[in-house]
Amino acid sequence: MTSPTPTLLGKRLVLRPGDPADAMELHRIRTEGSVRQWWGTPDPEDVIAAELRGESDEVLLVIEVEGEIAGSIQYLEENEPDYRHAGIDIYLSDRFRGRGLGTEAVAVLAAYLIDVRGHHRLTIDPALANETAIRAYERVGFRRVGIMRQYERAPDGTLHDGLLLDLLAEELVRFTT
Repeated sequence: MTSPTPTLLGKRLVLRPGDPADAMELHRIRTEGSVRQWWGTPDPEDVIAAELRGESDEVLLVIEVEGEIAGSIQYLEENEPDYRHAGIDIYLSDRFRGRGLGTEAVAVLAAYLIDVRGHHRLTIDPALANETAIRAYERVGFRRVGIMRQYERAPDGTLHDGLLLDLLAEELVRFTT
């Protein structure tokens, strides 16, 4: 388990450690069609609450915009010295899409993982068909590494390809806050 993550501030958003009381709203967001399309069936609220309490290898943060829960961003650290890096994943409610907030959230978390946690490399692995997300990650500096064929099972049961992107510390596009 990683050390506690501080609250991270962006220009328009806050990434904060969650509280189990946030689980109901995060679950609701996960049921939205555009989120469910990429994330599949949402975990039950009690599983989300456990993740928010830190009972997972992943660190789950709540994305807040103007005091409202807009979604979640999480990271997982590989701490084996020869392979040390971190992976990121994110989802946003429909109400907060199309404003660059996902890009900002990824940039804020990436800066923390590089500057504070000491990672030299980050990864992210969206579905190959999720072009909107891929463009957002590329704006932060992530680069395409390759296609992972039949990478994950879609909610309809079919297998689809994923795209592996990575970012080296010196490639991070830093947005001023």
